[in-house]
Amino acid sequence: MTRRPTVAVYDYESGNVHSAVKALIAAGADATLTGDRTAALEADGLFVPGVGAFAAVRHALADRGGDEIIDRRLSGGRPVLGVCVGMQVMFERGVERGQNIEGLGEWPGTVAELAAPVLPHMGWNTVTPDDGSTLFRGIEGERFYFVHSYAAQNWELDVIPPFPQPKLTWTTYGTPFLAAVENGPLSATQFHPEKSGDAGIQLLRNWVESL
Repeated sequence: MTRRPTVAVYDYESGNVHSAVKALIAAGADATLTGDRTAALEADGLFVPGVGAFAAVRHALADRGGDEIIDRRLSGGRPVLGVCVGMQVMFERGVERGQNIEGLGEWPGTVAELAAPVLPHMGWNTVTPDDGSTLFRGIEGERFYFVHSYAAQNWELDVIPPFPQPKLTWTTYGTPFLAAVENGPLSATQFHPEKSGDAGIQLLRNWVESL
């Protein structure tokens, strides 16, 4: 029998993440919720959730050594998937409620409030992935579940060949913003795949199979 890829859902007390564990298991992973450093480093994939404010997630990660775990995994080419605020903190900075907070700096750029008449952006929305996306293979026309008021609205990383170009996925709510990024071992989605029904499970399955 083929071994199921192991995925550590990183537990740093960022909300209820049991739905993520269940979704990853449904997607074919041997998924566990853990705050253990060794388990997070050694799993085939690391899932980084994020609920709430940019500053709170960033500080909680730092308090538990999550920033070092993420950076070490990525330096070794080991896959990481960030979701919602777990995507946002991968950027250099977050500007939220008058605060300018330093992010993890894995990608250049700033996360800022969406220019939309009603916030938060809550509900289902379509996305536009780049051709050749791994995450969205077979589900390019599906809708996904969003709940957020902030997002990265520009992509600033200049990747020089022979390194492969990142796959970017955009959507619009008031203004265009990044719904997902696939950049080497680091992938992230602004929406919640674990709350996006069958399409979200398939996206997670595509990621798990890539591990």
